[in-house]
Amino acid sequence: MQPAKTAHLVGLDEIAAARRVIAGTLHRTPMITSAALGERIGARLHFKAELFQKTGSFKPRGALNKLSTLSDEEKARGVITISAGNHAQALAYTAARSGIAATVVMPAAAVQSKVDATRGYGAEVVLHGSHKDLLPKMQELQRERDLTYIPPFDDPAIIAGTGTVGLEILEDVPEPDVVVVPIGGGGLISGIAAAIKQSRPATRIVGVEPTGAAVMTESLRENAPAHWDTLTTIADGLAAPFVGAHNLAHVQAFVDDVVLVSDDEIVDALRLIVERCKVMPEPSGAAAYAALLAGKVAVPAGATVVALLSGGNVDRARLKEIL
Repeated sequence: MQPAKTAHLVGLDEIAAARRVIAGTLHRTPMITSAALGERIGARLHFKAELFQKTGSFKPRGALNKLSTLSDEEKARGVITISAGNHAQALAYTAARSGIAATVVMPAAAVQSKVDATRGYGAEVVLHGSHKDLLPKMQELQRERDLTYIPPFDDPAIIAGTGTVGLEILEDVPEPDVVVVPIGGGGLISGIAAAIKQSRPATRIVGVEPTGAAVMTESLRENAPAHWDTLTTIADGLAAPFVGAHNLAHVQAFVDDVVLVSDDEIVDALRLIVERCKVMPEPSGAAAYAALLAGKVAVPAGATVVALLSGGNVDRARLKEIL
């Protein structure tokens, strides 16, 4: 399927430029291995540990790169976004470092620890309705306050920022056979797939969505960005109510397959990662390995596989329920 002609596909030059922007401010996250978990899928398994990034997820990469494109006037007026949590924290953190006032509209039922962290980084948090209510509320505040919108995922600068993860993957694992990436709105997989496919086309890129938030899967089926009013998944970081046009185009151009996992499969994977790797991903961060563990991704015997641990902002109350 060919990407929409109106969308901009991010190039390696833009990703390299984003890397220069974030260098010295954000972490170059580690690659970790697990022979025990690799044996379960019959592969040489590597985890790209983005849960060790600033604010606990990959999100600051795109946020910081996007903020770098703003004019002095836009920075002085302030910025606004919508988020269930990880982009909220990322924008709050990067905006504070850049001396920019940030407002974040979050669902009323957002994970409390993510709300607290966003406020702790210095942003104003507006709790409002459910996922489907966030965009109208954000647009209302944007007009009233003359703020600049920083998209969570549907923006070339955001995608270029997440593409830096792909560059790091290829430096640490130069010839991966398969790279598995969770999908919410599609920002992470857009950047990683663009970086890897334009550098090593032979690598297979597979996206993973929860069954209760399969908006990208529907978008691919309809060949147009889809919207879901009702999202039901333990992986709140993947519960995006819509897919962006830029993100759909990148998935169409660079991603080989998108598979679905259940909440039970995510929980099984999360428990194994905690037990064997001694790291604590949030449910969203365990989704990539969940797809591998459940046999949703075709992996040749002995293949070199990279799975994203995309975030680690797990709520303590939710963690108690899971474990």
